[in-house]
Amino acid sequence: MALLLPGGCIRVRPPLSESRPAHVRRKLTTFATVSPTRGESVDWVQATSSFFEDDTRPIMLFDGVCNLCNGGVKFVRDNDRNRRMRFEALQSEAGRKLLQRSGRAPDDISSVVLVEKDRSFIKSEAVVKIMEHIDLPFPQLAFFLQFVPLFIRDFIYDNVANNRYSIFGRSESCEI
Repeated sequence: MALLLPGGCIRVRPPLSESRPAHVRRKLTTFATVSPTRGESVDWVQATSSFFEDDTRPIMLFDGVCNLCNGGVKFVRDNDRNRRMRFEALQSEAGRKLLQRSGRAPDDISSVVLVEKDRSFIKSEAVVKIMEHIDLPFPQLAFFLQFVPLFIRDFIYDNVANNRYSIFGRSESCEI
């Protein structure tokens, strides 16, 4: 059994009789330490609420140097005549903050993320939600895709995402 304490993690063993040999008796042993938290934690929803004060449209976060991702953004822009989406590169300062709001590491560029005022979507869920926001026939296609189990959609998404640079290449900077 292990206990997680503010100063570290300790392994706890039941007390053994003093009559047992020393090599059988065990004491508390520290086997890992936990970094103490520094100051207060940041409420990323509060810290990024200004992104949704004047404009409640969802924000699509994308890998700004990925040619597939840049092509996807251009495709969404071309098929979003009513401008229902906003875009932000994952590598930008705003993108990093919105990633943390979504519960992701600020340097995680492994997935497209759709950030709405009240929640976020990643991987294939983000793609389906993005399709719901753009012009016909994509909302209807999204309706049918939601019936494909999430683990299958994410498996396909992960395989494309893991090979996106080798298949589609990368640019030196964000084109958007």
